[in-house]
Amino acid sequence: MAKYTFTEKKDTRSGFGAGLHELGKQNNQVVALCADLTGSLKMDAFKKDFPDRFFQTGIAEANMMGLAAGMTIGGKISFTGTFANFSTGRVYDQIRQSIAYSGKNVKICASHAGVTLGEDGATHQILEDIGMMKMLPGMTVIVPCDYNQTKAATMALGKHMGPAYLRFGRPSWPVFTAADRPFVIGKADKMIEGKDVSVFACGHLVWNAIEAEEKLAAQGISVEVINLHTIKPLDVESVLESVQKTKCVVTCEEHQINGGLGDSIAQTLARFYPAPIEMVGVNDTFGESGTPAQLMKKYGLGSDNIIEAVQKVLKRKKT
Repeated sequence: MAKYTFTEKKDTRSGFGAGLHELGKQNNQVVALCADLTGSLKMDAFKKDFPDRFFQTGIAEANMMGLAAGMTIGGKISFTGTFANFSTGRVYDQIRQSIAYSGKNVKICASHAGVTLGEDGATHQILEDIGMMKMLPGMTVIVPCDYNQTKAATMALGKHMGPAYLRFGRPSWPVFTAADRPFVIGKADKMIEGKDVSVFACGHLVWNAIEAEEKLAAQGISVEVINLHTIKPLDVESVLESVQKTKCVVTCEEHQINGGLGDSIAQTLARFYPAPIEMVGVNDTFGESGTPAQLMKKYGLGSDNIIEAVQKVLKRKKT
C-alpha cells in the first residue's frame, strides 16, 4: 500500500468551509448558523453566496443550538459553527435536550479543538469533547485528518440523517489524502498495511502516526496505520480484523485518554478480543498557552511518542 507525502499544508477548518459551500450549491435545504465566528470557521463563502440561508446568532451559542434544532422541523439541514469548546461544553444541555434526545438533523461543526489551538490556552483548548459527544445516544462523532478529508466529511454529513458532531482544527496541517478519496461515515480508512502492531489514530495524529510508521519500518517493525475518522459509530469489524492479525494496539488522539478514541478501542478489545494496548493522548490534565508544536511535544502527542508507545506495546505482546 502506498506511503504518504504532502506538498502543502492547509487548516482543516478551511476544509469544512469548502465542504459547506459545496453543500450549499447542491442542496437548498442546507442552512448555516454561526456564533460570531464566521471568519474563523471559514463560513464566509457560504454567507456570501447564500445569505438567505446563513444566520448570524451572535455570541449566543445556546440560542444557536435551539434555532438549529427548530429549523430541522421544517426540513432544513442545520450546520452550526463555533469553537469546539463553545460547541460542546457551553451548550451541552441544549444539545442533549433539543438535538440528541429528539434526534434532530443538526450537524454540530466544531473548530479550534485540542492543544493545537495554541496560544489561546487551556480555557479554549477543549480536550473532553469527543467523550462528551459520543456518550449522547444517537450522536455520530467524526474527527477527520486533513483538509481534503474534512471537506469530504462535511459533504457526507449533508446526506446523513440525524445529529452529528464534526471536530476539526485551526493550524495548517499536511494535506496527504487524495481529494477524491472515498469517505464513508462509520467505515475505518486503512492507510498503511502492516502485521506487527495496529495503530489507530484520528484527526491531526493520523499524520503523526504515518511519520512514526516510516521510522519504525526502518527498524524492521511493520505497522498497520488505520485512520478511525468516525469515533461513533465505531467500525468494530475493521478494528478486530486488524488486531486479530497484529495482536497489539496503539491509539493516538489529540484528546483526553479518558473518554476518547482509545477508550472506545479498549472497550471493544475488552468485549471481543483482549490484547495489549497503549494510548497516546492527553493524560488527565488541561492544556496551556504555547505554540501548537510546543504543546504537541509537551503533552506527548508527536510521532516520537507514538514510536515509544509501539515499542512498549510490542514488549507486552503475546506470541
